[in-house]
Amino acid sequence: MFNKIIKLIIAAGIIAYAVYQFTESNIGNGIMLILLSLIFIFLYFKNEFILLAFLKLRKQDFEGAQKWLKKIKNPEAALVRKQQGYYNYLNGIMVSQSNMNEAEKYFKKAIDLGLSMDHDLAMAKLNLAGIAFSKRRKQEATKLLNEASKLDKQGMLTDQIKMMKDNMKRAQMPNQHYGTGGSIRAQKRRG
Repeated sequence: MFNKIIKLIIAAGIIAYAVYQFTESNIGNGIMLILLSLIFIFLYFKNEFILLAFLKLRKQDFEGAQKWLKKIKNPEAALVRKQQGYYNYLNGIMVSQSNMNEAEKYFKKAIDLGLSMDHDLAMAKLNLAGIAFSKRRKQEATKLLNEASKLDKQGMLTDQIKMMKDNMKRAQMPNQHYGTGGSIRAQKRRG
């Protein structure tokens, strides 16, 4: 993996050589070199290891995705700001099954750095709401859940948001152990 600056330097070098090819009347070589430089420019904005981790995650291969993420040794040097957000977002998803405190840190950092797609931001906030709710911070969880539902414009997370709201309602309802109601059998015996 190259540093993000090295990718731009390689792209600039290829473009410079492409211009030289154009001046030498090798138009075909120049066009191919311009197309080759576009690959490095694309990889500047979309890191290759994060793309591979997303592909593994899509196949539900968490270990494979984690392997690709571990290849990024220094995210601050290798990734642009949005890609750092996705790096933390993916790490939060991986860690959320085992360590909620660490997952919360990753998701908060991902939100601070920014995610380019609204549904990814909504998913991060939904996960943070679940973590906050499990830590008995109901107001924070409600706020994050409302933000997630606003960001979910395509309705991809509607079921998860509804389920989370139902769980929050059930948790706040008091359990009635005593009272006049009782079971149906007890009422039949009385009557």
